[in-house]
Amino acid sequence: MTLETATAHLVDDEIAEVADDRRGSRRRTGARVVLRTLVDIVLVVWAAATLTFLAVKLIPGDPLDKLMAGIQDVTPEMRAAVAEQYGLDRPVLVQYLSYLAGVARGDLGVSYQRGVPVTEALGAELGATAELTAWTMVVAIVASVVLALATSGRRPFARLLAQGFELIAVSTPSFWVGIVLMTVFSFGLRWVPAFGGDGPASLVLPVVTLAIPLVGVLTQVLRERMEHALHEPFVTTLRARGLSEGAVRSRHVLRHASLPALTLSSVIVGSLLSGTAVIETLFARPGIGRLAVDALQDRDIPLVMGVVIFAAFVFIVLNTLVDLLYPLLDPRLRRNR
Repeated sequence: MTLETATAHLVDDEIAEVADDRRGSRRRTGARVVLRTLVDIVLVVWAAATLTFLAVKLIPGDPLDKLMAGIQDVTPEMRAAVAEQYGLDRPVLVQYLSYLAGVARGDLGVSYQRGVPVTEALGAELGATAELTAWTMVVAIVASVVLALATSGRRPFARLLAQGFELIAVSTPSFWVGIVLMTVFSFGLRWVPAFGGDGPASLVLPVVTLAIPLVGVLTQVLRERMEHALHEPFVTTLRARGLSEGAVRSRHVLRHASLPALTLSSVIVGSLLSGTAVIETLFARPGIGRLAVDALQDRDIPLVMGVVIFAAFVFIVLNTLVDLLYPLLDPRLRRNR
C-alpha cells in the first residue's frame, strides 16, 4: 500500500467518524427535544388541571343543585345516589387525584348536564371554532402583511394613517365592533346574516370582528421588525445586486421580520381556539367558547376543566411547532442547533 493510499484511507475514516458523530449528535438532540416537549406538555396540563380544579371548587354553590334542577320532590337518597355516581361524595383530595388519573388516561370525565363524555362534547364543537379561528388568522395575516409592506419605511403620512388604524383596532372592544358590524351590514344593508353558523356567509362578520384587533397588533410587530431589518447590511447588498425594492421587502426583509410575528400568532391561535366565547355568543354560533360559557353557568365542572385543559394543550403544542419552524425561517438558528 502506498503512502498516498494509506493517507486517503485515513482521511476517509476520519470523514466517516465525523459523519457518524454528527448523526449521533442529531439523534441525541432530537431525543432531547422530544423529551423536553413531553415534559412541557405534562407540566402544563397538570398545572391547568390543578388550578382549574381549585378555582371551580371555590365557586359558591353546590353542583348537585344544578344536577337535580327540574326534578320534583328530590329526596336525600336521590341526592346521595347522584353524588355517588359522579364521585361528589368523596373527599376533595380523592376527587382531585382521581381526576388527574383520568386525565393521564385521556378520560376527562362525563358532562353533568349533557350526559356525554367531555371529549365527545369538545369534539362536537371543535370544528366550528377551528373554522372560525382558521379564517380569522388567514384574514389577519394577509391584511397585516399587506399593511406592513405598504407602510414600513414609506411616506410618513401613510405610516401615520396606518398607526392610527392600528391604535383604534387594538383599543376597541371586540363585542362593540361586532355590534356595529352587525347593525350596519346585517340589519341595515342585509348583506350577510347576523346569527347562526350555517354557510360561508355566516362567517363574515365574526371573522372580521376577530381579525380587526389582530391586524392592529400583528402589523405593528411586522412593521417595527421590517424597519429594523431594512437597515441591515444584507439589504444594501441585495439592492446593489439589482433587486427591486418590492423583491427585497417581500422575499428577504419580510422573512427576517416574521419570527416575532410567528411567535405572537401561535399565542393568538391558542387564545382564539379557547377564547372566542364573546364572539360566538354575540353571533349565536356554536363553538368551544360558547360551550365554556354554558358550562360555567351550569357549574358543569368536568366540562369546564376539559375546556381549560384543551386550551392549555393547544398552547403548548402550537408553541412547540413554532419553535420547530424557527430554523426554517432563519438559517442562523439552524446552525446554532
